[in-house]
Amino acid sequence: MEIVAAKLFAFHHMFHSAKSQLKLGRLIPNSDNSRRKPHVEDSIWLRVLVQALVSVGIIATDVAAQTQMSLWAIPLSIIGAIWSWYRRRQKNITIKFFLAMAMIAAMAAFFKNLIGNLNDTRLVLAELLVQLQVLHSFDLPRRKDLGYSMTIGLILLGVAGTVSQTMAFAPLLLVFLAIALPTLILDYRSRLGLAISPPDTASKRSPNLLSTDLSWRRMGAFLLVILLLGLTIFALMPRLPGYQLRSFPVSSPVEQQGEFDAEEIVNPGYVKDGKPNQKGNGKGKGSGGDGETDGLDKTFYYGFNSKIDQSLGGELEPKTVLRVRSQSPGFWRVLAFDRYTGKGWEISRNDKAEKLNRSNWSFRFLLPIRTRVGKTKEVIQSYTAVSELPNVVPALTYPKEVYFPTRQIGVDAEGSIRSPVGLLEGLTYTVVSQVPYRDRDLLNQAGTDYPPNIRQHYLDIPEAIAPQVKELTESVLAEYQQKQVGKSQKELTSSHETALYLAQYLKQHYQIPRNPLGLPVIKDNEDLVESFLFRCQKVGADSSCQPGGYPDQFSTVLTMMLRSVGIPARLVVGFAPGQFNPFTGMYEVRNVDAYAMTEVYFPDYGWFAFDPIPGHDLMPPGVEADYTFSALQTFWNWVAGWLPSPIAGFLNGLFDLIGGIVGGAIAWFLRLFSQGWLGWSIATIVAIACSFALWLLAQQWLIWRYQRWLKSLPPMERLYQQMLKTMSLEGYIKHPATTPLEYATTLRQYYPPTTTKIVEEISEAYVAWRYGQKEADVGYLRRLLPQLLTTLKSKKVVMPQATANAISK
Repeated sequence: MEIVAAKLFAFHHMFHSAKSQLKLGRLIPNSDNSRRKPHVEDSIWLRVLVQALVSVGIIATDVAAQTQMSLWAIPLSIIGAIWSWYRRRQKNITIKFFLAMAMIAAMAAFFKNLIGNLNDTRLVLAELLVQLQVLHSFDLPRRKDLGYSMTIGLILLGVAGTVSQTMAFAPLLLVFLAIALPTLILDYRSRLGLAISPPDTASKRSPNLLSTDLSWRRMGAFLLVILLLGLTIFALMPRLPGYQLRSFPVSSPVEQQGEFDAEEIVNPGYVKDGKPNQKGNGKGKGSGGDGETDGLDKTFYYGFNSKIDQSLGGELEPKTVLRVRSQSPGFWRVLAFDRYTGKGWEISRNDKAEKLNRSNWSFRFLLPIRTRVGKTKEVIQSYTAVSELPNVVPALTYPKEVYFPTRQIGVDAEGSIRSPVGLLEGLTYTVVSQVPYRDRDLLNQAGTDYPPNIRQHYLDIPEAIAPQVKELTESVLAEYQQKQVGKSQKELTSSHETALYLAQYLKQHYQIPRNPLGLPVIKDNEDLVESFLFRCQKVGADSSCQPGGYPDQFSTVLTMMLRSVGIPARLVVGFAPGQFNPFTGMYEVRNVDAYAMTEVYFPDYGWFAFDPIPGHDLMPPGVEADYTFSALQTFWNWVAGWLPSPIAGFLNGLFDLIGGIVGGAIAWFLRLFSQGWLGWSIATIVAIACSFALWLLAQQWLIWRYQRWLKSLPPMERLYQQMLKTMSLEGYIKHPATTPLEYATTLRQYYPPTTTKIVEEISEAYVAWRYGQKEADVGYLRRLLPQLLTTLKSKKVVMPQATANAISK
């Protein structure tokens, strides 16, 4: 979108520049614009700053996309700029011919690269612009050509902004803004004809070639105001749901080696004989119990395999593994397990994983759609692997489309996605999920008529522990029911409320030991759930009993407790949402964000997750919350974290009060429309009265702001602005792109000499004062304003409205 907007801006500027030249040629009979030679730009500082803008744009693209175009593009463009400076007054016919041929070759290379990168054309377009800019730098005789280069730099910065996933782009944006301010000033001076000074007089008049009415201090103030305004707009900008276009980010095609085995899960973290698992050691295997592996890399999560052992302890060494762009946060689901092994889990139907193929012209895979009852929301997520991950694909629950760079992907019986290759660093893919809303009332109404396949796979529990676990679970539920006798709380009459209560029970009655490494390893003849629930753990020298275990073991225990009372459940592993970065708009996910939860099945509604781990919310983030202004909310949470608790609490209460008043007023107004004709009449009167009051306030505010602004201006600036205001009331409004002298000159066609002479005299004095540092006789010029008003009233010329509109534009 930034590229399209920048191109439209460039074409718009070119069109109006040409129209202005034609218009001036018509309005000024003695003008010889049509016979002039192309204007040569002699301001070396303008050329230097434009070159710096383009260089920053190229570097920003390199940093964001991890390319190396700046290594050759910046030196060549600098050489071209120097060459064009010395040859700026020559026709350069020969070099222009070769430049034209080179541009045709660049265009041919562009189309070739475009065909091979239809998934994401941003970098292809950026590369074309860089090539054209390098060629264009060898032929810059005119100011408007420098304007094209400025536009290319802006487009490249926009491309970098859309591609960037880190804060490395921010310093380059600041540098670009800092360079753009003096560049725009010099460009405007060049349009006025004041930027060119003879070499022998430039140093005498001013030792600073960048000398303008804006000092470095004022330019710094302007830069600060622009940054504050930009950050405010960024914070208040709503985040629209998902993507508005169906062209999603995907890496370049990845070629898979050999035949794709959808059953195979390759986790490089599992180590065999001191070497990472690169080829199949993880197929159908897990850590511990199979004897195939003798360790796990401390940067890889153990749960990404077809079989896992939860009796082994250990802590991960934190590192960032994913960056996710998604409108709604959630649990980035990776794998689900249906069979409990006594010490961990395995995927019993791993051999049922099926392969899906995509077409040659699209990266889209269509996944089998599981029909459900209830409201859903489409959520689009784009993932980028920051470090190497196993060949399992994180995604929000219920994915329906996957845009992946391989020719095939796998989907197992639990709805998990597998890749033919590991998720290598830099790999990008996109998932479209149809996420169900979590309606508590509807889930409470879900029955217990479970399909046969659900009963077969998700109610299984080892016979050795089934009686004990069932007895404990029923006693916990019965104790709750007894406590609620005579109270207003709801009884546990549904699977949903039962799952919520049991998850909360585990949070409150069991804990993660302060020193998890001190927990004893479960013996071969022991069961993990039995040990967790019934064996008291003694940690280190502390002889006190600390019931509990590792975080993931809580989810395993909850799953077994639910199964013991006839509620289908399974274990699911994946990543928490991670830390949201409001500046990049991405969730930064680390390996320590990986953990396990319990998924419970509700007939007709599908699977919903519950989190029994202490310190976690009972349910993972869902699509129920509104994240439209997530950047503003994140920024406020960051600010509130630095404030003392009383102040933060007071401000939160104040914001809630204001929001309640505004929301209540809006709700009252909307309710009027449901009260018949009387309500409609009252609502109409209220709307008209409020609109009129707001209009009066706006008018008074505009007048006050104008008067205050005039008082803050220097005397010459104030006089010139008063003259423009006077002429605008007569219907002749100065367009921002029109220079003061152009404005005064075009006025000759519609007003007599007595009027235009006053306007020209004030405009010339203003230009000489503002850009030439010449003092003006403000007292004399101020006496001309009443004469201007007199001539306008006595010899008023009625200008056709169409003509006035055309000129003002």
